[in-house]
Amino acid sequence: MAEPEQVDVVVVGLGVGGEEVAGRLAEAGLSVVGIERDLVGGECPYWGCIPSKMMIRAANALAEARRVNGLAGTAQVQPDWAPVAKRIREEATDTWDDRVAVERFTGRGGRFVRGSGRFEGPGRVRVGDQVFEARYGVVLGTGTRPSVPPIEGLADTPYWTNHQAIEVEELPDSLLVLGGGAIGLELSQVFARFGVRVTVLEALDRVLAVEEPEASEVAAAALRADGVEIHTGVRAERVDHDGRAFTVRAGGSEFTAERLLVVTGRRAHLDELGLDTVGIDATRRFLPVDDRMHVADDIWAVGDVTGEGAFTHIAMYQAAIVIADILDRARHARAGADPSGTASVVGGAMGAASRLGASGSSGSAGTVPRADYRALPRVTFTDPEVGAVGLTEQQARDRGINVQVGFTKLGSSTRGWIHGVGDEGFIKLVADADQGVLIGATSAGPAGGEVLSGLVVAVHAAVPLSQLRHMIYAYPTFHRAIEDALRNLRSI
Repeated sequence: MAEPEQVDVVVVGLGVGGEEVAGRLAEAGLSVVGIERDLVGGECPYWGCIPSKMMIRAANALAEARRVNGLAGTAQVQPDWAPVAKRIREEATDTWDDRVAVERFTGRGGRFVRGSGRFEGPGRVRVGDQVFEARYGVVLGTGTRPSVPPIEGLADTPYWTNHQAIEVEELPDSLLVLGGGAIGLELSQVFARFGVRVTVLEALDRVLAVEEPEASEVAAAALRADGVEIHTGVRAERVDHDGRAFTVRAGGSEFTAERLLVVTGRRAHLDELGLDTVGIDATRRFLPVDDRMHVADDIWAVGDVTGEGAFTHIAMYQAAIVIADILDRARHARAGADPSGTASVVGGAMGAASRLGASGSSGSAGTVPRADYRALPRVTFTDPEVGAVGLTEQQARDRGINVQVGFTKLGSSTRGWIHGVGDEGFIKLVADADQGVLIGATSAGPAGGEVLSGLVVAVHAAVPLSQLRHMIYAYPTFHRAIEDALRNLRSI
């Protein structure tokens, strides 16, 4: 058997986080091998945020056109899925081809290997017939895959995951959706606005169950207004497919549709990584990491595989920490023996490590930043959008915090009143009364994700409530409703 090839860093999985780590380290002059079995860039550019938001943009345009009748005359709209599918295929995904992404990585100095990487002991990764040994360590960015529930009959049917829903060229007449989380609701609303008869089945007692109850109510009402049928507290028991349609038996009822979309969560497939050879438990749902993204000595993880949130912005945030940590390690290695012959490279990496460290939110200048998820922002891109940051009211109460809550409906603000039809939404603030700061907030409305930005800053920086109350809020804007919610803060 050939000797392992020595390199500085091996990155297994080139989703958004892995690609960022591998590319930035290669740019800094380290020898980096990036391994990916599917598409470089991962879920986001091919089946997630980018193409789904193209779909949402198109569906929202239809909805706005239909609102003309309540605001500015009359309008007739004829939906056509063809231009949407074409844009996703040609502009977003290059027909699901990652050649450009691979060239982007190799152009930064990285070495790309197509295949599935697997540990063969500390620092060693095998992909096909090749074995690489990493001087500084291995980064795992292998992401997650759809978690399909063990429903009787489901595995034998041609059900959709989000991949098939994004790739669809011709829309079905009807669609059953298992799962009322963010992905399920976003896709349900899109398809409904293009004329598909959509039914959502959610096992929990409300949709968007991870968010505030008020957000669940607003989202459910909006989808129902678009014709979506929603059933909560319903657990699927059996799925059948007769060659033409699906039948789902749930809660004593039967639901039928031409297609079935399963979006009931995601999980990491850790058993494929050979983690037992490096002393890591592969039976977990995700890989636990510390505040520098360490899974174990010389092993880091980034992105969805860490279980810290299935968001591109989390993967990129974590990637910056890993990059800084590895470059810092390389910088210190320069002072000792350097059998790799990379002393000059490490010298060049020193400045990059310092710059990254200085920009970290939780690290002091010149140090590696520490992960801090207190102000983790998230947006569900339904119409209205639901943006949220930090703790929900219930999460705060469960932690024993002395909670104050402020709430205002968006329609009661001047901008909401001006906006008229389509102004559904609210601002909800969750404050720690003892500390006098916001610890969570939700912004739902036509620009809920954008209004959220100021609330993220307030939570992240622990801006005193007294300062927030005495800020000047531009008039008439949606974000001015934050001032009303602050005024309404009280213990409940």
